[in-house]
Amino acid sequence: MADVLIEAKGLRKVHAPRGGGAPTEAVAGIDFTVTAGEAFGFLGPNGAGKSTTMRMVAAVSPISGGRLSILGMDPATHGPQIRARLGSVPQDDTLDTELTVRENLLVYGRYFGLPRAVIRERAAQLLEFARLEDKADEQVEALSGGMRRRLTIARSLVNQPDILLLDEPTTGLDPQARHLLWERLFRLKQQGVTLLLTTHYMDEAEQLCDRIVVMDHGRIVAEGSPRQLITTHCTREVLELRFPADLQAQAAEKVAGIGDRLEALPDRLLVYADDGEDALAAVHRTGAEPLTALVRRAGLEDVFLTLTGRTLVD
Repeated sequence: MADVLIEAKGLRKVHAPRGGGAPTEAVAGIDFTVTAGEAFGFLGPNGAGKSTTMRMVAAVSPISGGRLSILGMDPATHGPQIRARLGSVPQDDTLDTELTVRENLLVYGRYFGLPRAVIRERAAQLLEFARLEDKADEQVEALSGGMRRRLTIARSLVNQPDILLLDEPTTGLDPQARHLLWERLFRLKQQGVTLLLTTHYMDEAEQLCDRIVVMDHGRIVAEGSPRQLITTHCTREVLELRFPADLQAQAAEKVAGIGDRLEALPDRLLVYADDGEDALAAVHRTGAEPLTALVRRAGLEDVFLTLTGRTLVD
């Protein structure tokens, strides 16, 4: 049985409001485990409790209730020991823009008390890993957003952590930069680094994660591999229909009953069916005339919509 590196039981986080008022429960009693070498993801919209959970796992925010064990230790009593064995990639880059790329790695390594020779060797390896060798002596402020994210990940690996925490690692990046970052993270996973990440990108979760928990309003509403979640909660295919805005309600009445389920979104209708082409033929037989029709495989966005009645970007 794989080693359990993170275990949460009934984990809660309550925020006391500023200036009085009722407290807010950001994480409402969740259970999960993360095993060695696993890529584990928290999927959900902004405000679901993902980042709050990550801060508790990072041993920088105390828990309000339940139990949390990280690397066999209690973050309340062994915070420094836990943090020494973690790598952290926050939502916002915290690089020193006045230093060079290499200097950012060298300075960060000193925080862990590593010998200078060891830091220099690791910095050279990490520059190669991040594909930043040719930028080593440039100041950080000259880097693109994708390069800064790769440098932030490289910096988080200076102490050779057992667990790498990634909070929305590719937010704001263009598609090319995102795919390059995915490739770097997949390589880390192959090397045995345990990844724990939050994201609201469905394709990112499907690409990177072995297992996912879907969060909404501080609770876990589903757990499993991406394929298990889709198979359990959705049909095999989805038919997307777009109608003129003033005709959508009428069209929804016409196609109701086709497929397993109909979901009406502000800009389109989703018909969930095992055979999308058959569903489209049935739509045409009703006399409905969509502006566009698309048959696609069901994905994690559909899982979240099925479980919560809203999209991940709501």
